[in-house]
Amino acid sequence: MPVPGTSPVKRNTLRQQIADALCDEVLAGRLPAGRQFTVKEIAQQYGVSATPVREALLDLCSQGLLDVEEHRGFKVHEFTIDDFRHMVDARTMVVEGVFRHYVEQTLNSMTTQALASVRRRAEEAERAARSGDLDILIGYDLRFWREICGLVGNPYVSDFLQRLRVQTWVFTVPYLRRVPDLRGLLWTGHCELMAAVTRGDPHDSERLIAAYNTHFRALIERLVTGEETRSRNGAGAEPEVNSP
Repeated sequence: MPVPGTSPVKRNTLRQQIADALCDEVLAGRLPAGRQFTVKEIAQQYGVSATPVREALLDLCSQGLLDVEEHRGFKVHEFTIDDFRHMVDARTMVVEGVFRHYVEQTLNSMTTQALASVRRRAEEAERAARSGDLDILIGYDLRFWREICGLVGNPYVSDFLQRLRVQTWVFTVPYLRRVPDLRGLLWTGHCELMAAVTRGDPHDSERLIAAYNTHFRALIERLVTGEETRSRNGAGAEPEVNSP
C-alpha cells in the first residue's frame, strides 16, 4: 500500500528529506500508529534507492517514532496514555528548569532578529490554536518551542525537548482529529509566554508553562477516557471535551 501524501523527493540530502517527509506523515496522522511497511515499499514510493530510505527509517526509530520488526520491516510506534503522561511530566521538568535558570541568559542572547522570529511563531501558533486549525498549529507550535529553547544555547536540551514534543503530538493528533470543532479547546498562551520571556520574568514563564501542560494534559485525558468509554459502550457519540 503506498504511503499517503508523498511526492518525489529531490536527490540531495535524501536521508534527511525522507525522514522529514515521513515524520510529517506520522505527525499528521496519515501514517497511523501500528502501520507496517518495508524499506522497499518506501523506496518505490519515493523513487529512490534503498540505502537512504533505510538510514532515514533508522533515524526515525532513534527518535522513538518507528519500531523495527524483525524480518518484517518497520512499524509506526504505538504510544500509550501512560507514555503521554510521562512525556508531559518529563518536558515540564526540563522546560521549567530551563526557564528558571536560563531566562536571563536567554533574554541576553536574543538578537533582534531571533526575537522577531520567535514572536512570529508565537503569533501564528496562537492564531491557529484560536481558530482550531490543528495542521497549522502543530508546525508553528513545534517551531516556537524549538526556537525559544534553542536560544538557551544547549543543543542537547533543545533536541530532547523537540523529540518529546513531536512524540506528544503523534499520540494526541488522532484524538484531536475526532473533535469536530477545536475552537476554544486549545491552549492560546504562546504570545503571553513570549512576553514573559522578553521581560525576563521566570516566575510568570513557569506559571504559563505549567498552565499549558495542565490544559493540554487535561484535554487529552478527557478525549482518551471518552474514547475508551465509547469503545466499551459501543456508542457513536463524540466524547465530551469541555474546555477547562
